[in-house]
Amino acid sequence: MPSTTEPKLIAGNSNLPLAEAISRRMSMHRGVNVNLLNARVERFNDGEIFVEVFENVRGEDMFLIQSTSNPANDNLMELLIIADAMKRSSARRTTAVIPYFGYARQDRRTKARTPISAKLVANMIMGAGIERVLTMDLHAAQIQGFFDIPVDNLYASPIFALDIEAQFKGQMDDLMIVSPDVGGVARARELAKRINAPLSIVDKRREKPGEVAEMTVIGDVTGKTCIIVDDICDTAGTLCKAAEVLLEAGAAEVHSYISHGVLSGPAVERVTNSVMKSLVITDSIAPTQPVLAAPNIRILPTAPLFARAILNIWDGTSVSSLFDTESLAPAYEGVL
Repeated sequence: MPSTTEPKLIAGNSNLPLAEAISRRMSMHRGVNVNLLNARVERFNDGEIFVEVFENVRGEDMFLIQSTSNPANDNLMELLIIADAMKRSSARRTTAVIPYFGYARQDRRTKARTPISAKLVANMIMGAGIERVLTMDLHAAQIQGFFDIPVDNLYASPIFALDIEAQFKGQMDDLMIVSPDVGGVARARELAKRINAPLSIVDKRREKPGEVAEMTVIGDVTGKTCIIVDDICDTAGTLCKAAEVLLEAGAAEVHSYISHGVLSGPAVERVTNSVMKSLVITDSIAPTQPVLAAPNIRILPTAPLFARAILNIWDGTSVSSLFDTESLAPAYEGVL
């Protein structure tokens, strides 16, 4: 049942610009102000996180917006502590809106005596009183099964499809979607189907983590405008190397569309100096100043997507309708 009042939003410190943009979009949809809850989230001198909410939330449908990006542990603790504050303040339901779900890459045991940290994080989130999770492009879809509560996993591919159609108008027949590894083929194929483009794969072999020993292009990319699609770009080493290999294989130019721009360490410098024409990321992670200043990095907004999804959850309508490019297009009219 929907709340008797408007949905209530509260945000941690991980990505306040996105939370504020979601608030503005929801206000536009509702025709009334849907503001972020008046609260303070701060730290004591020893680093402990303290939360105080200045508005009544008893019986309210709360949406807690917080990416668990760098610093992942601090942002995760903020999420858990705010959730506990909502539970102890008698909120009717708290939905965690996690645009970027940290620890998602630790979704299985890759070798002996290693943890499955994504499952541990799921247990902590449920233990804090979260009753529903809304996220985007989980690194591994099976993480939804780590939760015993509903999990709505949105996709960036409809946004990417809309942007590609706008940016490459008149060149659609020359496009080739590329998966940077075999594990990402399903994600790349999904976008390829949306824009009716062929699919290629860059097969990589690693000698040890973080180092790529060899790359091979599977498929004919000669004369094609290649678009690499992936969910996470961290240090950008693999991405930049894949772009070089594609050009060596005869591609005309290379662009990349990545859901979550982690972009740690030397990533921005690598992208800036790479042969890629452009790297397109979403704002699921708050961009740093170097990212904003990079000439070949562009950021797509996710606020229209999340605002619509939050409203659909609040009034009990379908979230999966947002998986379709055509259904999402009205929300992005005038944005892309």
